[in-house]
Amino acid sequence: QVQLVESGGGLVQPGGSLRLSCTASGFLFSTYAMSWYRQAPGKERELVAVMPSAGASTAYADSVKGRFTISRDNAKNTVYLQMNSLKPEDTAVYYCNANRGRGDYWGKGTLVTVSS
Repeated sequence: QVQLVESGGGLVQPGGSLRLSCTASGFLFSTYAMSWYRQAPGKERELVAVMPSAGASTAYADSVKGRFTISRDNAKNTVYLQMNSLKPEDTAVYYCNANRGRGDYWGKGTLVTVSS
C-alpha cells in the first residue's frame, strides 16, 4: 500500500524556519520524482519545489527561490523541504507528491501557519 506521510508543519513567526518531512512507503522511492505543493485558503494548489529521481536539477517556484530548499534521502525514503525566512503568504497546507509516469501519489498534507 502506497503511503506518503508529511510532518513538521506548525505555527511559526514571520522570518522563522521550519523543516517539513515526507516519508514514503509502498513504492520504489528512489525512482520517483518528489515534489512539494501547497494550497492556501481560497487558492489553487501550486508547485513549490521538485527534485527529480536523478540527474536533473531541482526547481522552485519564483516565490520561494532562495528561501526554500528541497532535498531527499533515498536510504530513508524521505523528502524534505527546508523553509527559511518564512512570510505570512507562505501559510498553506503543504503536500508531498511522488510521480513517475502513471504513478502519481499524494500525502494528506501538513499545515504551515506563518503569523505573529
